[in-house]
Amino acid sequence: MVSDNARPAPARADSTLQVVLAMLFIGMLFFIVGCATWINGSLIPFLKIVCNLNNFQALWVTFAFYIAYTVMALPAAAVLARTGYRRGMALGLGIMSLGALLFIPAARSGLYALFLLALFTLATGTTLMQTAVNPYIVCIGARDSAAMRISIMGLFNKTAGVLVPILFSSVVLSGMEGYSEQGFLALDEAGRAALRAALAERLVRPYALMAGILLAVTVVVALVPLREIAPEGAGTLKPTRFGVLRFPQLVLGALALFAYVGVEVIAGDTIGLYGRHLGVPGFASLTSFTMAFMAVGYVCGVVAIPRWLSQKRALQLSAAAGMLLTLGVTLGSSSDTTLSRLLLGWTALPQLPDTVLCLAMLGFANALVWPAIWPLALDGLGPYTASGSALLIMGIAGGALLPILYGALSDHTGVQAGYWLLLPCYVWILFYAFKGHALRAWRRDATGGPRCG
Repeated sequence: MVSDNARPAPARADSTLQVVLAMLFIGMLFFIVGCATWINGSLIPFLKIVCNLNNFQALWVTFAFYIAYTVMALPAAAVLARTGYRRGMALGLGIMSLGALLFIPAARSGLYALFLLALFTLATGTTLMQTAVNPYIVCIGARDSAAMRISIMGLFNKTAGVLVPILFSSVVLSGMEGYSEQGFLALDEAGRAALRAALAERLVRPYALMAGILLAVTVVVALVPLREIAPEGAGTLKPTRFGVLRFPQLVLGALALFAYVGVEVIAGDTIGLYGRHLGVPGFASLTSFTMAFMAVGYVCGVVAIPRWLSQKRALQLSAAAGMLLTLGVTLGSSSDTTLSRLLLGWTALPQLPDTVLCLAMLGFANALVWPAIWPLALDGLGPYTASGSALLIMGIAGGALLPILYGALSDHTGVQAGYWLLLPCYVWILFYAFKGHALRAWRRDATGGPRCG
């Protein structure tokens, strides 16, 4: 059995400077991925109005975006095997720019299916990016501090998650008073269609600007001499097609990531819908609260791991906190603001209902789950590291499936009651933190049944 503190990889004389420069550069890419990802929290209530959708239909935004990680993860790994990490990152950015451009005809046609295609294309590019940058950060330095490095990258990602919803709200959602449900009901069918078309047109310029920025960064990435890395054990064992499945810590880690990404997306992308349901002012920017709490969690990870907190312990505490906050969301008051006054009363931030604040605070509980699972799941994979990374990326499908399941539950049982879905997800993450990450082989017991050991 191998502990979560694996031996560090051999360092080169100039490795410290190279690690710092590479982390700054990769941090920029994490910021870009964050911009593309966390705009969805504001986009969902926006498209719900533009395309006249219910909660279940609106949350197909998350399905279209995150299902790309499952569909394209293995092709992404195959591409990286041919291109290497740096050129793979540049190709991913190029595909992201194409996805951003597709928002222009989607906005002008008002077709929801075209919006979903644009999101899938954008996410295809981020899949290639994630498949490259996550193992890069894990392998570039000592393994026992990998969660700390990923936490730093998470700060870049979640800073984008704080800023983008605010910018989206100020640029795209200004003057939304005329687009209220009451305003739509006062118009005839032709008037409603014209109002929705005018609202959709607001997406054209922001996504055209995003496409231009992505193309510019693509050129930069293609030209920067970023050092390539090789997985541990490369050349000592030739990987087989399904050999990666013989690592329990990886397979169970992918399932833990499935649960984690599902709860992360639900906390970040449905908070706007929930806030709109409760009549919270500025509901479209509520994702920024979740991302701000997540950023605080990442700072804790950067400071504490591995000096005071092991990657395993961080995962255990995160899962337990997630379970407690889920109870706060499902059982708390949707009108009382006591918790908000206690925690945020000293700031100029608006008062939020207790259940909304608990949902936002799940960002803090979720922050260290991704950084902790990656090094634990990839530990000991050697030449299977790249394909293992692809399998973990496929776990991001939780962000596609669990939010639409929440949407179906919320439409039938109530918006607040639908959040009970989060509890079994955190229970599974807790199991992985205590037991699953330490398993190193699949075995059979005396009765012939499978067991892990």
